[in-house]
Amino acid sequence: MREIIFDTETTGLDSRDDRVIELGGVELVNRFPTGKTFHHYINPQGRAIHAEAQAVHGISAADLAGKPTFTEIAQEWLDFTDGAKLVAHNATFDIGFLNVEFGRLGHPVIDNGLVVDTLALARRKHPMGPNSLDALCRRYGIDNTRRTKHGALLDSELLAEVYIELIGGKQAALVLDSATAPAQGGENVRQIKIVIGQRPAPLPPRVTQAERDAHTGMVATLGEKALWLKVAAG
Repeated sequence: MREIIFDTETTGLDSRDDRVIELGGVELVNRFPTGKTFHHYINPQGRAIHAEAQAVHGISAADLAGKPTFTEIAQEWLDFTDGAKLVAHNATFDIGFLNVEFGRLGHPVIDNGLVVDTLALARRKHPMGPNSLDALCRRYGIDNTRRTKHGALLDSELLAEVYIELIGGKQAALVLDSATAPAQGGENVRQIKIVIGQRPAPLPPRVTQAERDAHTGMVATLGEKALWLKVAAG
């Protein structure tokens, strides 16, 4: 199973008018990072960056001078994500922006069936929150000290670690079937074959006869409708 953990940075919050100015993603195969990444800063073609947005991601118009337009990186993104599920934190925001950008190019909208929202996963798993990316990094002991500003590739890398924790954590590294081990983790995963046999002799009971007699005496005081009598009869 192939998944792309991704994030966007934008000129503002209105997907109908604002533009994507950074797009980053990392590839997971069977929930393991492959090392393949996607990252581009994107020229918004004259759309001004809101001061509030710039305070979050730190990207200025000067930083984007000479960068490719979304049109120029679109096919590379489509090739990178082809056949994969798309995983994002508050995915409605990022998918909304990508759908508008691709809509300008006449490309169909992204199939919602291919989208996983880690914010929704986190809210179900941790209903008392908080469930921001920073809060989840703290919860799972993930080092996010490099995240002084939001950044599409860095946030994707952190989210990939959070996502693995949300869906079951490092247990994914335990491979029970050696036949599927290469697909699930390659050479970095220790392959374990578990064979469960029958115990040669049953373990001795831990309850003594005196304890059994004491329990029988206690049940006798409960009356004929005691549930213990039904269990014993069964």
